[in-house]
Amino acid sequence: MAPSTGTVHPVRYLALFGVLVVALYALVFFTGDKSGTPKLGIDLQGGTRVTLTARTPDGSAPSQDSLRQAQEIIETRVNGLGVSGSEVVIDGDNLVITVPGDDSAQARSLGQTARLYIRPVTGAIDVATRDANTNATPESPTSGSPPADAPPADAPPADAPTADAPAPQNRPFPAQAPTTPDAPPSTDATPAAPTTTPPDATPDDATAGDAAAAEITAARALRQSDDPAVQQQAMAGLDCSVADPLRGNDDPSLPLVACSQDGQIIYLLGPSIIDGQEISDASSVFNSQQSRHEISLSFKTTGSNTWAQFTSANIGKQAAFTLDSKVVSAPTIQGATPAGSATSITGSFTAESAKELANTLKYGSLPLSFAASEAETVSATLGLASLQAALIAGAVGLVLVLVYCLVYYRMLGVLTALSLILSGIMVYAIMVLLGRYIGFSLDLAGMAGLIIGIGMTADSFVVFFERIKDEMREGRSFRSAVPRGWARARRTILSGNAVSFIAAAVLYALAVGQVRGFAFTLGLTTILDVIVVFLVTWPLVSMASRSAFWSKPSVNGLGAVQEVARERKVAAAASAKETRA
Repeated sequence: MAPSTGTVHPVRYLALFGVLVVALYALVFFTGDKSGTPKLGIDLQGGTRVTLTARTPDGSAPSQDSLRQAQEIIETRVNGLGVSGSEVVIDGDNLVITVPGDDSAQARSLGQTARLYIRPVTGAIDVATRDANTNATPESPTSGSPPADAPPADAPPADAPTADAPAPQNRPFPAQAPTTPDAPPSTDATPAAPTTTPPDATPDDATAGDAAAAEITAARALRQSDDPAVQQQAMAGLDCSVADPLRGNDDPSLPLVACSQDGQIIYLLGPSIIDGQEISDASSVFNSQQSRHEISLSFKTTGSNTWAQFTSANIGKQAAFTLDSKVVSAPTIQGATPAGSATSITGSFTAESAKELANTLKYGSLPLSFAASEAETVSATLGLASLQAALIAGAVGLVLVLVYCLVYYRMLGVLTALSLILSGIMVYAIMVLLGRYIGFSLDLAGMAGLIIGIGMTADSFVVFFERIKDEMREGRSFRSAVPRGWARARRTILSGNAVSFIAAAVLYALAVGQVRGFAFTLGLTTILDVIVVFLVTWPLVSMASRSAFWSKPSVNGLGAVQEVARERKVAAAASAKETRA
């Protein structure tokens, strides 16, 4: 990257920098949301807060260790999505997630339990067809469906899909609300429920935890029974439009009646064959042949071997990927998957939802299930005044640096100003793109890193200019001193920036919260410092050294250095003359 001290073409370096700037701003204004403004953090623009209330199967209070583990996993998910400035704090028995902006879906997705199991599909019914058959009357002889009080024997067998169930997978279903039946199915049409206590029939004096535990117990008894009659009752009466009490609380060793993610299909599933803990990696990919987004899964050794054996023994059958008790995909097994090979989760995914799901699966399931509260908007913790103060501080620092350079280096300070301005233009575009594509939010800590970067960039200029002065003190002209001074200065510049970048990287790896944002921007400005010095400052000074105007001591401010060189030359000549005498 460093130019040689021989023949130099500074215009090429300036042109390369110009191409980079044009490319960045083309991405800013012609891709994405085209907003052209960086994303601000919670402390500057406010955000959206969602409180996650922990739920345990027995209704007991969650342990602090479980809450801390859940907090760490959610923070890891945040980091997996990028430096977004989100906050995850423990508040009693709850986790409070705050994300910048007004996107409550992002906060809710971070708290997704993500308990993934792979289960065999033993039956499936279409919700719309089921509801239509349930609502049919005996006076409708052409409907082909039994009356509402038909005996249970007419129900489809539990070990196979119903005759009118569609081939539910390998095609996306429209994301619409499931059809709600006009009347619930008759209690005479199905066997009696295994429990007579409905989920909401808790005593008035029961605690909220007891009520949640009773709801989970009742849902398990109905939807995770080994009795085929009870399974048919659950499939006939399950409402996919209401909140699922089994979310993240299903027993993987038992069968499960579950809804598809879009609520259009109800599945009867066998016990789990692979736990999501066996996932070693997950990533979102785009299948160009099918024109859809998918999740690519890689299993650990045990899970990979189990999946290879299952697929080879169940070709032509379906396997369901259940996430938090919902079926996200149930593809038909077309062939055996060799051990060690990746497999895919397909479904109606967008690029964003596929990325979020892959990130959630990659970084693990939470040790607890959570019920999310309604999202609420929170105001900026520091507000516009602090943002203005930070901008003023940055502007003052920049002005002081420029004034110092103009006073001390004369017109060379103009080159410093131009370099800093071009660096600022590049930094702004990068901030916008980072906020758009990885969710980076610029907060006060991040702005502090940018301001410090201004000083580091100025340090590089000072090192370069002082090396030039050293060369000129030895009697060289401005033109010959520039390439020699650059050859010596660039090693110092690279060494200093390498130390700063290592410090920023270590701080980013070990810190949490806003400190990571500071470390991130500090490391970013360190890299940009090298780019600006090599592609802008060095070429500009090189071009100036070849100009008769810029070579004048009254213009470049190097007259005093040249005078020192002349005095040394005269003194050396006098000393040599005395020696000869």
